[in-house]
Amino acid sequence: MTDHRTSLRRQGLGLAVLVILLDQASKWWILTDVMNPPRVIEVLPFANLVLVWNRGVSFGLFNTESDHGPLILSAVAVAVCILLLVWLFRGPERAAGWGIGLIVGGALGNVVDRVIHGAVADFVDLHAFGYHWPAFNVADSAITLGAGLMILDSLFHRDKSS
Repeated sequence: MTDHRTSLRRQGLGLAVLVILLDQASKWWILTDVMNPPRVIEVLPFANLVLVWNRGVSFGLFNTESDHGPLILSAVAVAVCILLLVWLFRGPERAAGWGIGLIVGGALGNVVDRVIHGAVADFVDLHAFGYHWPAFNVADSAITLGAGLMILDSLFHRDKSS
């Protein structure tokens, strides 16, 4: 059991680090090359690359112009990450462990942006029939995927003690 927990911790932490690296690399590329100068680039009939500075949380929720907003959101994100890492080290099932890694990596990837830029760089714009989904990035995608894994785990995981 200990080897399984150690392996899961490594996988979860590895996913977190991978998400942070992919998120920051993609944002660096978007900011320095693709969106220099900022513009709309049609990639597919339903997908554009854009540059949006998000001062809120994922998908623009709680977007505010407050100077303290990025600090407050970063502190909350770090606190949530600490709680999730405690859960990871207690040994959840595989899907939940991967979900934790994805959420932690995404949250910390966006915290890096808030610390450096005071806002998060979002650049993927999906749209259909004149409606646009809020712009997002790799970190937001990882958070969404991680939350989905954790929901699936909670729906299908059976507690072995019951």
